[in-house]
Amino acid sequence: MPAASTLLRRACLVATIALSGAAAFAAAAQPAATPAEATQAGDSLPAALQDLDAYVERVRGQFDVPGIAVAVVKDGQVVLERGYGVRKLGEPATVDAHTAFAIASNTKAFTAASISILADEGKLKPEDRVIDHLPWFRMSDAYITREMRIRDLLAHRSGLGLGAGDLLFWPTTTYSAREVAERLRDVPISGGFRERYAYDNILFGVAQQVIEAASGMSYEQFLRTRIFGPLGMAETRFNADYLKPGDNVATGHAKFDFKDLRPVAPLTWSNVAGAGGIYSSVHDLSKWMRVQLDGGVMSGDGDDAKRLFSAKRQKEMWSVLTPIPISEPSVPELAATKPNFLGYGEGWVLADYRGSKLVYHTGGWPGMVSRLTLVPEQKLGVVVLTSAEAGAAFNAITMRVLDAYLDAPRTDWVAAYAAAMAKSQGNADESWQKHVAARDAGSKPSLPLDGYAGTYRDPWYGDVVLSRNGKGLQIQFAKTAQLLGDLEHWQHDTFIVRWRDRSLNADAFLSFSLDPDGRIVEARIVPVSPLTDFSFDFQDLRLAPVDEE
Repeated sequence: MPAASTLLRRACLVATIALSGAAAFAAAAQPAATPAEATQAGDSLPAALQDLDAYVERVRGQFDVPGIAVAVVKDGQVVLERGYGVRKLGEPATVDAHTAFAIASNTKAFTAASISILADEGKLKPEDRVIDHLPWFRMSDAYITREMRIRDLLAHRSGLGLGAGDLLFWPTTTYSAREVAERLRDVPISGGFRERYAYDNILFGVAQQVIEAASGMSYEQFLRTRIFGPLGMAETRFNADYLKPGDNVATGHAKFDFKDLRPVAPLTWSNVAGAGGIYSSVHDLSKWMRVQLDGGVMSGDGDDAKRLFSAKRQKEMWSVLTPIPISEPSVPELAATKPNFLGYGEGWVLADYRGSKLVYHTGGWPGMVSRLTLVPEQKLGVVVLTSAEAGAAFNAITMRVLDAYLDAPRTDWVAAYAAAMAKSQGNADESWQKHVAARDAGSKPSLPLDGYAGTYRDPWYGDVVLSRNGKGLQIQFAKTAQLLGDLEHWQHDTFIVRWRDRSLNADAFLSFSLDPDGRIVEARIVPVSPLTDFSFDFQDLRLAPVDEE
């Protein structure tokens, strides 16, 4: 939903990429459906969705998405499992219902379910203090450390800022899962404990370690044996490291410099797997949606029902713990999507649409975004997986399906989300022009370039190294190979960092503060573009020069 996508920019990414033409899709035309797929896309769908195949193709073209997979579950039955487009631009292999995509933050619901399974078995209680299970756990505030409960790890209300600590694992770092969690002791707190909503990833990594401590298993083993196995999710992988040769898997695509769509390399979150990392197909996620819509029941009924988790725990996972402020839709075309209530439970976003409660989540990954939406009272579930950073695409498809089952007026959601994207791009262009207008282009740095070189240290991230590179300077985040860039003088003691990996879309201003004697006291970094993903939490870094011995 737009209100949530503003707050969950990583999770929704509606406004993170520029519009472009559909020329890249000349080689990605949708092949003819197989007989089985054609059947699933036909008579079992309501009349309002009989043109869904053409609609998804329109979505792909409008939002430059090489591959999309969609599944719809209704009343305990899978009424659609279908793939569209190709797995990778320039290659012939097509997407089908069994193609795996990175589901990113949709992993969070699996982490919450794992906590619920252990709670049902009496191995933990959601209201237990985290330090009772992980005695080494520390936040940067002693009160929060003492009072943090397991349930708090799942609800985005810790006092951390939006995306705080994400640079410890995003892009991929060499920190271990334990090291990431231990470095929380220095990640700054920006709000009161349980005071407000601020989306984070890092605490789901802590929840992962609670699961391991309580179960005596690795998180990978727990998911594989306690969830994937019992549900028959044989096509699902713990993260990119577990992909096997020959797997039917999509490649992610990003707009390099917000312009040119190209494939990107797989990313792994092995050190914060509880926040996002699972690869799955719509075929497998149909099984996940069915058990959710059945209240945790995997098979049977009544006293003979075999459950994944209890009805009590599902009710708690689907209850609002943290209210989310409701904002106005970014464009009038999205007015109908404004919810009456919006909040976060345990690994799920909770809202309403046209009088029906929604339970949903979204996921964002380099090159892939996704959305899984449940309408419990309708026994309806829809999942959309995409191989481009186009939240507008999964929203346009999801809303079309919801409208069909809720007997809502027909809306051109493709046009509506295209308008929202155009506005976001326009806002970004305006932001850049303001920077250009304020620039003193004739100014010079206070120091010779060698004066800026050296090692800088942030309390929670660690070391960032600036060094001479030919006639200029380069920057390297010591634990993050992808964060290697070149410095371009902007004005005074501010430079622009141009990352060499142009798929990151995260160029940043790097500014130095000097003392009265001309010595560098601190360096600060902020993203250049408002379209940069919030997980590049450069603004939380406090880089101080390390004295050379």
